[in-house]
Amino acid sequence: MAPMRVQQSNEIFSRETAGIRVSIRAIFLEDQSQPEDRHFAWAYQVRIENIGIVTMQLLRRTWLITDGNGHMQQVRGPGVVGEQPVLDPGDVFEYTSGVPLETPSGFMTGTYHMIAVDTGENYDIAIPSFSLDSPHGDHRLH
Repeated sequence: MAPMRVQQSNEIFSRETAGIRVSIRAIFLEDQSQPEDRHFAWAYQVRIENIGIVTMQLLRRTWLITDGNGHMQQVRGPGVVGEQPVLDPGDVFEYTSGVPLETPSGFMTGTYHMIAVDTGENYDIAIPSFSLDSPHGDHRLH
């Protein structure tokens, strides 16, 4: 099996809301992309850290995905990667997921909908906006 070719960004996008820090790194997947067919694929690695003092559970997610032409798609669903993790203070939950686009670039942002386990209080945790960049875009300055 040949090794997967990727273009990994060294940039980590991070944001903190209500004692939860969300950090993301996007990775362009060259081997899973077919530029001639307008298919570009990325993986994104997510790290969710409870740096607060309240135990939180991630119940749902909402993603807003925008391609290089400005077309937006909203994705909603329960938990992440089939889980609804509970994070005690100091806990970290990490996962990797992916997204395809028809353009060589775009960006994503979103919200994790969480609940404080002890009080039942709801929180919307901001997911930082992050760019999806490939080497196939037109990078000329106009």
